[in-house]
Amino acid sequence: MNIEQARFNMIEQQLRPGKVLNPDVLEVLSVVKREEFVPPAHRRLAFADTQIPLGGAAGARMFSPRIEAHALQALAMKAHESVFEVGAGSGYMAALLGAHADRVWSIEVDPQLAVMASDNLRRAGVNNVSVEVGNGLVGLPAHAPYDVIMVSGAVPAVPRALLDQLKPGGRLFAIEGAAPAMQAVLYTRVGQDFRRVAVFETVVDSLRDAEPAPAFVF
Repeated sequence: MNIEQARFNMIEQQLRPGKVLNPDVLEVLSVVKREEFVPPAHRRLAFADTQIPLGGAAGARMFSPRIEAHALQALAMKAHESVFEVGAGSGYMAALLGAHADRVWSIEVDPQLAVMASDNLRRAGVNNVSVEVGNGLVGLPAHAPYDVIMVSGAVPAVPRALLDQLKPGGRLFAIEGAAPAMQAVLYTRVGQDFRRVAVFETVVDSLRDAEPAPAFVF
């Protein structure tokens, strides 16, 4: 596989036609090497419009490039921001966030994935991201408040504990709901209130410990 041609095709054939047009977002996606964060067994899928299995106890998967790009575009990151990510996965989203951030703290509930993310970030030379093991749905108050919070997996609804750790003007991206009707949303803190805007519809895996309760069947 011609890696650079595949990366170019991802941007020009998936992302631009999918209305990802922010030049800063397209630039960071062209610079951060996605293939370095994909498990070797699935590297041929590194630039495909699909969610890639990561292994681990819960069978987690990477977001597709389209979802990653739309999340970055919605967050509209500025230089030197502080970022908290829920769900490190392979470390790729943290690396994308870290390209603009001053510091990224990422929490992963699966210890196996936390090690994978840390190793991938180290090999890629990303030195402004810290990966910890824990339940990120309660936030990380030790480093709060944050300019940006990225929830890298679906939740039934964003916990208030996360919203409360945003700075005034801070933004939180998440995917809320249950399959087959999930909605990517952007929250912005305005004083003590939060403005919620729907961005697009999609279906992704729920974060571990955030799966919706089973529906009651008569």
